[in-house]
Amino acid sequence: MGVLRAGLCPGLTQDMVQLLRSRGIKTVVDLVSADLEEVAQKCGLSYKALVALRRVLLAQFSAFPFNGADLYEELKTSTAILSTGIASLDKLLDAGLYTGEVTEIVGGPGSGKTQVCLRVAANVAHGLQQNVLYIDSTGGLTASRILQLLQARTPEEEEQAGALQRIQVVRAFDIFQMLDVLQDLRGAVSQQVTNHMTRDRDSGQLKPALGRSWSFVPSTRLLLDTGQGAGASGSWRMACLTKSPRLPTGFQEMVDIGTWGTPVQSPTLQGDHM
Repeated sequence: MGVLRAGLCPGLTQDMVQLLRSRGIKTVVDLVSADLEEVAQKCGLSYKALVALRRVLLAQFSAFPFNGADLYEELKTSTAILSTGIASLDKLLDAGLYTGEVTEIVGGPGSGKTQVCLRVAANVAHGLQQNVLYIDSTGGLTASRILQLLQARTPEEEEQAGALQRIQVVRAFDIFQMLDVLQDLRGAVSQQVTNHMTRDRDSGQLKPALGRSWSFVPSTRLLLDTGQGAGASGSWRMACLTKSPRLPTGFQEMVDIGTWGTPVQSPTLQGDHM
């Protein structure tokens, strides 16, 4: 709850705020949890006025109770799951990208982060007929790459053009431009964030480059790496789930990040995970 200040609610004047502060009552929590009779005596304030003030503050700042059914209904109406267009990746993400969450994809150079984002953008714009905001921080996005993905999905030029029109591209080459874009669209779009990899100075192990403070922000994190035998030039990558609110971490899938072609199951899906 907030700090007590004049005008916070009807009846709370500057003189009253000063008197309360002189007795160590500085926040709404301090006031509503205090013994009002004692406060009235020490501050020289009306007990009835303090009771009325606490009633107003509780009504203004307290959360209304919800039962589980209400919360579940709210969740159903406010959350959507968007398929990435890659079956094995959807499996790692428990059916796809969840709106209202940050899904982070980390990996070294050539691991396929950009290609995955392009595949997702093309699938959402064409397959799901939804608008996409693509924030390009490296200059790696070109219309020709998106068009190539769409051409593999449909031969109809009208469908390709329609999907391209649903993809809005914004280039942001520093954190301030990025924050400006996200602030403008706050609450209106689902965020997708990719992160480079760096090596820990002491252990030498790979870790996401944005640092420890960022590590608490994403709800879901995927680590992309070139699979054994695939090589950096191949289209198959090993995707490992390193953070998730729904599935066990450490779960891995082989993911084909190439252009769409004839639907083929990934090697993992042909094995024990059927």
